[in-house]
Amino acid sequence: MLFAQISDLHIRMPGQKAYRVVETDRYLPPAIEALNRLDPAPALVIVSGDLTDFGRPQEYAHLKRMLDGLRAPYYIMPGNHDARDELAAAFPQHRYLGDMADFVQYAIEDHPVRLLMLDTVVPMQSHGALCERRLDWLRRRLAEQPGRPTAIAMHHPPFATGIAHMDAIGLLEGADALEQIVAAHPNVERILCGHLHRTIFRRFGGTVASTCPSPAHQVALDLRPDGPSAFVMEPPGFHLHEWRDGALVTHHAYIGSYPGPYPFHEGGALIDE
Repeated sequence: MLFAQISDLHIRMPGQKAYRVVETDRYLPPAIEALNRLDPAPALVIVSGDLTDFGRPQEYAHLKRMLDGLRAPYYIMPGNHDARDELAAAFPQHRYLGDMADFVQYAIEDHPVRLLMLDTVVPMQSHGALCERRLDWLRRRLAEQPGRPTAIAMHHPPFATGIAHMDAIGLLEGADALEQIVAAHPNVERILCGHLHRTIFRRFGGTVASTCPSPAHQVALDLRPDGPSAFVMEPPGFHLHEWRDGALVTHHAYIGSYPGPYPFHEGGALIDE
């Protein structure tokens, strides 16, 4: 099984720039083209939050027109820039958005790896939380199939990254409880997150938690305790997750055109010229 993860699209309307710099809607089509070119093709694409920049109906309509160009089925979840009600209204055919009252939490069951989608959004706030209702949903879903390989997807990562301004708006409630739940279920192969606009990995609850880059702008890699809130226009990217030999293997893929590929060998020998 191969599936893709994109995150933090921050879609605005054509001609509008996020933070006066990034025309985010111009960056998503190349990402969709890159995903559609993949061979083998992914079985599905998950979009792990911050789909739009301000959660406005027109932003979601614009986003949907682009995402519908994906050849693979796609599954969406909210981030701190999203509005649950507007999201559900814009994607009526995505009936799973209403599986749980108040929160966007659902399971994707039709593949070798089960995907459980968690909602970490606190309305009108940048930080995330997992309240007891959301955690109890996770406990019950994990108990249903305790031996099945499972990945959990959520927007806010459940760990501090060292990027101070992002950690200040990280998962500020429920991370310890989540870690205990995950530790009790060794079938959880991965926790897949967004929010950070960077690729980051950490051991968590006996598994690995990761964050995904953005197809547009990236959060600046600044590990100073007083580092300012800032972003950079580093190459856009996404993640590919492959279930292989009983484990999940993750690749960071860049979006765009770059020189190559070039051969390492010629005539059976390493090129030396």
